[in-house]
This record gives sequence, structure tokens and C-alpha cells, in this order.
Amino acid sequence: MGSRARARRVVAALGLLGLLCAVLGAVMIVLVPTVIRQQILKNVRIDPSSLAFNMWKEIPVPFYLSVYFFDVVNPSEILKGGRPQVRERGPYVYREFRHKSNITFNGNDTVSFLEYRSFQFQPAKSCGLESDYIITPNILVLGAAVMMEDKPMSLKLLITMALSTFGERAFMNRTIGEIMWGYEDPLVNLINKYFPGMFPFDGKFGLFAELNNSHSGLFTVFTGFKDFSRIHQVDRWNGLSKVNFWHSDQCNMINGTSGQMWAPFMTPDSSLEFYSPEACRSMKLIYKESGMFEGIPTYRFVAPNTLFANGSVYPPNEGFCPCVESGVQNVSTCRFNAPLFLSHPHFLNADPVLAEAVLGIRPDPEEHALFLDLHPVTGIPMNCSVKLQLSLYMKAIRGIGQTGNIKPVILPLLWFEERGAMEGQTLQTFYNQLVLMPKVLQYAQYVLLALGCALLLIPIVHQLRNQGPRDVTSQPNLAAPPDLRPSPYTPLLQDSLSRQPTSYKT
Repeated sequence: MGSRARARRVVAALGLLGLLCAVLGAVMIVLVPTVIRQQILKNVRIDPSSLAFNMWKEIPVPFYLSVYFFDVVNPSEILKGGRPQVRERGPYVYREFRHKSNITFNGNDTVSFLEYRSFQFQPAKSCGLESDYIITPNILVLGAAVMMEDKPMSLKLLITMALSTFGERAFMNRTIGEIMWGYEDPLVNLINKYFPGMFPFDGKFGLFAELNNSHSGLFTVFTGFKDFSRIHQVDRWNGLSKVNFWHSDQCNMINGTSGQMWAPFMTPDSSLEFYSPEACRSMKLIYKESGMFEGIPTYRFVAPNTLFANGSVYPPNEGFCPCVESGVQNVSTCRFNAPLFLSHPHFLNADPVLAEAVLGIRPDPEEHALFLDLHPVTGIPMNCSVKLQLSLYMKAIRGIGQTGNIKPVILPLLWFEERGAMEGQTLQTFYNQLVLMPKVLQYAQYVLLALGCALLLIPIVHQLRNQGPRDVTSQPNLAAPPDLRPSPYTPLLQDSLSRQPTSYKT
């Protein structure tokens, strides 16, 4: 009797435990998505208490700038009207360091900051040294020539004399370090001395000189603390809500983020939009495919074919004109009227006539396309590779002898890749708190529900077994067979029957 009572108590306890597990699992199924969403919002907003704040403030991801130069093989033939031929050199790799300063939280749910960058050459990762020499177009000469095309002939002849006096030529032989970070130019020094402010730089002239140990402008972005729908969106850049470089309101708009983090909870219908001070415009990337990065699910976003299309191919880009062939963007209006063009490396996705005009240009989608891999739940980049090319438009200008007989051509100067991927302890922390923990909670709710249902079956099965077939020996005999023992009246009956006649005669 005692063992049966104990069994009943155990069965009841298991049933109660199953009920609790089932209820807890059902409650978790309802509440866990909301809890996860709230935790993610709390950890990705720009707030000193959030998990992502230190990542946003001082990016722990190692970024590398890889620069590929186009070494001009036949400068003499180009001056005679020949087809340019180039040879790609590089990469020359630099470690890029970024950190934010002057961080100021404003009263309208925004934060303002300056982001500084510095670069350190990485010989071990490079295919060459900064002391390597290459032949490259002289931007000061060829750029100034195009800018002077419509000026009076007397002024152009004066420019020619000045260039000759200082030994300036259409092409120059310079080191990688000089082209990157600047070189002394006597003509520039003379102009800066007597006409200060005429050039946008003081002292040395280099393609990346203004990027090293400097910032890209004052960004003001939304923190997402009060209004999640605008998290990381740029409110103003250098105090402006739109720029004035282009010829339409749409092209002048400052859209998207500052290019480091995006809103969480993305879908394949989402797009990535960001403002690039270097390109002087906003850019939009589109979803391509889903994937995995170190066990973390990602969405890959790429540039659409229309990113640098001209106005005739993609009318919304009409505001970036004057345009030439499709696939390159004229950035002269934001580069002090110098005839510079931005595009994908090797004129990828551009009009084929651009690549055909220069020997040595071979566009390859696998090598030259840009991409960003983001964790769609948090909007944080896991792996990115941004690739762009800078080119110079040059041609012979009547009255400026240094330009010779150069045929009109957009000649690539260099292309570069900015690449970074989350790794090390930062990756592990991100995975544990923003990927693994939500996944564990998601699985736990179904495990608890299944376990609760299984435990609830135990008392049900036990009750059914106790109500099985009854023992027939303990029940009243309602259908017993007749008693076949001899009755006390049996002899009398037999004697009476024996006296009867056994036959009758007729």
C-alpha cells in the first residue's frame, strides 16, 4: 500500500513539473521574440551602456587599405596620339586605424562626432615598397590644362611658359610614397606663396595626403535611443542636410548612415544606403544573397549596375552630369574642378569603350566588385570590401604644349580596396551575446514545451493502466452452470419409472 502511495505522489509531481514546463515553454514562445528584439535594440543603439558603443566609438576590426597603381608603359606614344598602355602594380597595403572624437550627445536624439583616420604601411602584406617608382600622369599639368581649355590663348601660353620654366611635364616618374602622401612641387610652392588659397592644399601634393591623420567631416547621426526607426541615419554632415555639388535635389541629398552600422532586423528587401564624403554623394547597395561568416548568418549587399551609370542609362543619375560614357562618375565639381572620375576598378560595369581605350584594363567581377556582409538581425558589418577607382580625363589642349597630341581618354590612375573583417575576441563576444544566446533561448522554449508535454503524459498513462480489466474471481457468479450432483429425489424417480410397462399391445 505504501509503495502505491509513493508512486502516485511521484506521478503527480512529474505531472505538475510537466505542466510548469509546458506553460513556461508556451510563455517563452510568446515573449522571447519580444525580449530578444528589446535586447538587440538596447545593444545596437548609440548609447554608452550598449554593447556596440565601444565598437562604434573605436572600431576594433582591423581595416586595411590596399592600393593598386597603373604604371604608364608608353608615355611618349601617348603624347604622339597613341593608345595608352598601363601595367597594374601592387597591392601596396596600409593598416587603417579609425577612432571617433569630439563625441557630443545632442538633445534631439542625435550624436555628433569626428572620425579620424591614420595609415601605416605594411611591407609584409604588400607586393613592393613605398620607394618603388612608377610613371603616372601629372595631375597638376594635365588637370590644369583641361581646366584652362576655354581660357584666352594668351593665358594658356603664359601657363605653358610657367610649366616649362619649372620643368613640369605631362607624365612624371615618382615613388609610391610620393604619390600617396605628397611631394614638393616648385610651381605649387610659388603659387601658394603669391596666390594663397588658389590650391586646396598647402605644401605637398599627394592623392591621399588629406586622408592621413585627418577626419572626413563632422557627422551628426541619430542614436536610436528615442526613435528606433532612424537609428544610425545621418541627420547632418558638416552642418548640412544636403550638399550642393550636384545639379538635382535628389543627387544632393544626404541619405543613409555614415557607412559603419545600419538598422537591425533586415530582410532581403532591405537596401544599404550611406553617405560617402570622399565620393561627395550617397550610395545605395542592394541585397544579393545570404551566407555565413564564422558561424554567423549574413546578408551580402553589392553595388547595382546603375551606381555609376550616366543619366541616359539611369535617369536619376542625371543630376551627377555632365556625363561621359556610362559607368564613370564625374567628381570634378567636388574636387576643385579637376577632371577626375570615380568608377569600379578596371571600369567594371561600365561602357566597354572605356576599357577598350586603354591597354591593360581587364574588368573581373570576382576581383573588382565591392560587397558588404552584414548580420541582418543587428545591422553590424561582419566582412566588407569596398573597391573604387580614380581616373583622370586628359586630352591635348591647344596652346598648352605639354599636352602634345594626346587623344581624349579617361586614364585610370589607381584603384583601392578598403577591407575589414570582425575577428578575435570581438567576434567571440558578438557571437556569444548577439547570436548564440538568442539561439539558445529560441531552442529552449521548444525544448521546454516538448518536455512539458512528455511529462504530462506520465500521469495520464498511469491512470489508464490503473483502470485495466477486473479480476473475475472476486465478482458475483451471475451465470454459474447448473449443479450436476445427484439429487435426493433421484432414487424415487427411478423406482417410479421402473414400474411402468415397457410396451403396449394393440
